[in-house]
Amino acid sequence: MDENLKKIIPFLKPYKTNVVWNIVFNILYALFSTLSFIALIPMLDVLFKDAEKIETKPIYTTIWKIGDYGKDYLYFYITKLSEENGPQYALLLVVTIIIITFLLKNLFNYLALNHLLLLKNGVLKDIRNKMFDKIIALPVSYYSEKRKGDVMARMLNDVNEVRNSFFSILELVVKEPMTILFTIGAMVAISFKLTLFVFIFIPISGFIISKIGKSLKAKSKKAQNENGYLISIVEETLGGLKVVKSYNAENTFTKKFNDSIFRLYRLTNSIGRKNNLSSPLSEFLGIVVIAILLWYGGNMVLVEKFADGRPLLEGSKFLAYMGLAYNILTPAKAISKASFQVKTGLAAAERVFDVLEVKNDIVNKENAIEINEFVSSISIQNINFGYEEENVLKNFTLEIPKGKTIALVGQSGSGKSTIANLLTRFYDVKEGSIKIDNLDIKDISMNSLRNLMGLVTQDSILFNDTIKNNILIGKQNATDDEIIEALKIANAYEFVKDLPNGINTNIGDAGGKLSGGQKQRLSIARAVLKNPPIMILDEATSALDTESEKLVQVALENMMQNRTSIVIAHRLSTIQKADVIVVMQKGEIVEQGTHDELLSKNGMYAKLVMMQSFD
Repeated sequence: MDENLKKIIPFLKPYKTNVVWNIVFNILYALFSTLSFIALIPMLDVLFKDAEKIETKPIYTTIWKIGDYGKDYLYFYITKLSEENGPQYALLLVVTIIIITFLLKNLFNYLALNHLLLLKNGVLKDIRNKMFDKIIALPVSYYSEKRKGDVMARMLNDVNEVRNSFFSILELVVKEPMTILFTIGAMVAISFKLTLFVFIFIPISGFIISKIGKSLKAKSKKAQNENGYLISIVEETLGGLKVVKSYNAENTFTKKFNDSIFRLYRLTNSIGRKNNLSSPLSEFLGIVVIAILLWYGGNMVLVEKFADGRPLLEGSKFLAYMGLAYNILTPAKAISKASFQVKTGLAAAERVFDVLEVKNDIVNKENAIEINEFVSSISIQNINFGYEEENVLKNFTLEIPKGKTIALVGQSGSGKSTIANLLTRFYDVKEGSIKIDNLDIKDISMNSLRNLMGLVTQDSILFNDTIKNNILIGKQNATDDEIIEALKIANAYEFVKDLPNGINTNIGDAGGKLSGGQKQRLSIARAVLKNPPIMILDEATSALDTESEKLVQVALENMMQNRTSIVIAHRLSTIQKADVIVVMQKGEIVEQGTHDELLSKNGMYAKLVMMQSFD
């Protein structure tokens, strides 16, 4: 059994009732599909006046002879109706039987499909839920290596492909094989000699079709990977549209997109050609066999005779037999098509499980400690850390007492933002430790650790929603009054109150309807509403103009009152009032002290001030 097939099985368990009913109704469909053709025999017998005459009512003996009993009982009624009311009443009886068998066949088909629908949509829902849970649980580091567009493609397109293609397997193992089985059973009962040809046809047909479908899974996976890349191009182009336009790079991105589209075009054409070939090929092979059956069967009806002069095969049975033979073609075509679809579904499932099975290294320890308050200090001890092989932080040690504002400054790449990433456990320390109140943060549950912290980043990360809903992320159950109070502290209410719908105004994609300063003040308001004891400000003003910076700086000062703050900054204005300024270079602390102390040392900090790196 394919590995991805095994992995899907746990998702079927909540829907096992639907699986069972689908199988039951498919078996009944297959049975009545066969009976609908067998029912043609008595009708043709009545039409050709060849109906077997049974004058006495048959007696039921054993279950093994129930078929003969049913047949005799039917012909007894046909005989009785023909003699008492004329042949048209006998014809009406057999036509009614045909209508009932076709009605039941289609009813059971509908019920089977209905249960399959519930199964497919249920599994689709559950896999998507699990995918989203996984995507949101994976560490930030995972997305620094992966294309977001590819992850989106797996979440949306590939899961859908599993739904559409993979569940063809139920038809592959139940519906169509049962139809073939019942049909062949009926055909053997009518003429074993003719049925030998069908036994030769099925394996030959299966072999030819499997040869064509062999490369389908690999090509499907290539197409799905390409689709992920395509979505990535669109997502990145839209995300950086201003840069694309300002650098006149439209042609570059259009070429990347067109190249990807062309590769996808060739792959999907190749896959489509093979898919399209499965149905006509199986039908053609079937018609070849039917032609042979017509020749041999026709001879058995017209030429070959028993000793008493009766034809070797009655005309009515031969016509019903040909109907049954053609009835095999439909499921044979469906099986060949389904086997192709399953390969596509397995390729998609592989990409889905690639994400679901990613090992998440940043998880809660067993019996992780829940903490609700910050009491004394944050202690960073002897940290060595790097994103790749080279360390960004080297033997880094720092003590942050409660209630103090510590500023981290230094040139780009000196490791300042890495401290924020490690404190929030977006990444885990490799060597050394970070402790809060003498507890290693790896021993603390991530939920309670992050509850103690508020983060304001350089990029104001806002969502396409109302101001209210963006700020509520900080505290889901906050009242409108609390939101307005947070906006006032963040110096943001002065522009929010003038908006058309106040706090209920939608701010557009990534807050695109607002200026940089307004967006940053909303980010600060979100952190204020959360009201955490530890605040991390990661270059919160570096992207702002001077006027916006002043407004944001006032907001930050309001927010930092009575809190422990770690301020990562380029600009002097943000850190002059800090209790301790830590100067970093290439992952190491080169100086620390107050603004005035560091200026008087005339070292690295003074040089940074002279270079106006803070302006």
